[in-house]
Amino acid sequence: MKRPTVLPKLCGADVEVANFVDGAWSPSGSGREASRALLREIRGIPGRNERWTRTGGGNGSEGGGVRVRGGEPPAAEDDPRDIGRVFLSGNGGCAYIDLDHLELCLPEVLDAREHVAAWHAMLRIARSALRSANARREPERKIRILVNSSDGLGHSYGAHLDLLVARRAYEDIFDRRMQYLLWLASYMVSSIVFTGQGKVGSENGAPATDFQISQRADFFECLVGPQTTYRRPIVNSRDEALVGGWIRGGALTLRDFMARMHVIFYDSTLAYTAALLKVGVYQIVLAMIEAGLAGGTDLILEDPLAALRLWSRDLEFRRPARLLSGERLTAVELQLRFRENAARFAERDECGGAVPGAKEILDLWGETLERLERRDLSALAPRVDWALKLSILRGAMDAHPKLDWRSPKMKMLDHLYSSLDPDEGLFWPYDRAGRVEKPISESSIERFMHEPPCGTRAFTRAMLLRRADPETVESVDWDSIRFRLSDGAVRRTVRLWNPLGFGRSATEPLFRNGSSIEEIVRNLAEGPPV
Repeated sequence: MKRPTVLPKLCGADVEVANFVDGAWSPSGSGREASRALLREIRGIPGRNERWTRTGGGNGSEGGGVRVRGGEPPAAEDDPRDIGRVFLSGNGGCAYIDLDHLELCLPEVLDAREHVAAWHAMLRIARSALRSANARREPERKIRILVNSSDGLGHSYGAHLDLLVARRAYEDIFDRRMQYLLWLASYMVSSIVFTGQGKVGSENGAPATDFQISQRADFFECLVGPQTTYRRPIVNSRDEALVGGWIRGGALTLRDFMARMHVIFYDSTLAYTAALLKVGVYQIVLAMIEAGLAGGTDLILEDPLAALRLWSRDLEFRRPARLLSGERLTAVELQLRFRENAARFAERDECGGAVPGAKEILDLWGETLERLERRDLSALAPRVDWALKLSILRGAMDAHPKLDWRSPKMKMLDHLYSSLDPDEGLFWPYDRAGRVEKPISESSIERFMHEPPCGTRAFTRAMLLRRADPETVESVDWDSIRFRLSDGAVRRTVRLWNPLGFGRSATEPLFRNGSSIEEIVRNLAEGPPV
């Protein structure tokens, strides 16, 4: 029997950062003030129907951005989520405010390497906004940004991934084949050994500990569900495909064939190799599910939630968790089995081109697991955040014997690891000194600050926003842009419904031949003006 075709594992991400103001205190914190000051400095086109205006010109930090009608997000909102969304004409991504956190949304990419480059490009855009915002403020009221996933006070915020998956496979995971769901959860839980950023202490009523691998582990309370801010599930089931298609006489649409896997489980990762593995291995794992080669009981944990708490505190990888088969394995041992299965899958070319660079990802994964098996912290530190952070914190305690894990300064150093300020963040000096592995080029990061990826609809989104007068753009979302043309008398919607379409090869000629924005929109718009 022929196996199903595996879709390209397109990936996006939406990542919240911590932002606050030095010297500002209120019962609700200073995140509201900080996030609005930061977003004010990022130029872009307001998404959906948001038409708030800005004071100040902004710094164009997204690179090649268009000016918007100035101002700032509304002073009061009924719902504090998804406020002030702006799409960037530089790279096709966007930024907005979610629950008083600045949120950075990456343009869709096909390649895990491109994801890492786009991620660090968005961090540099945020850093530029931070620098500009602070230039307008008193020195004693500086804004700070922490690229982490937990504030140490019981609050966690997401570093979400979004991956394209066939609708059939999505329904297998959530509706038809429970073993697929458990298999995926078991992979995710054991993968913290290379995806965790690490943190001092525990939160959310979890047992006390000195240091643990995953910042998010204390906040997961159920196996599956659509929610993201409470009783968080390991596997999120939100069904928001962000694809579409014409519906005529009951005809099938793209949503019948495509779905989006919304992944809320992971920490923010600064280390380049960790970020590459987080996305690249997940792409391979989803491809295995699509190909019908997942769900073996020798890889399924009996209690994924209990294993997550156990393994987040197991810095020596010696504590086993029970599988459905009755066998007991450590996190690294389970990951080695996943990697062995994935290698067999890739050797048979089952990926079918769905995961670019699959062999390199498998090699990096295998090398990292070997270092974890050896418990070699010095070899892990250049590629895994929690290992680098742990080595820094242990070094601080060795240099200052009065410090211990309960010292407030240790929690401060924990947070400083992820500071986006290059002069205070503890990650960045290691990066500048070449002590962090960098499997991507510096030029690729710079490019994604100013240019969109070529192989997805992000290319056309960015090019349309560059060419258009902002006054003609009525609304922007991931899968559509609505324009008011001919002095506002005509409205047309460009529907970017196929996330794998509208790449450079498909639409660049339209932007090169000198056509007006009206002509370009007419050529791209599907159906009559709406």
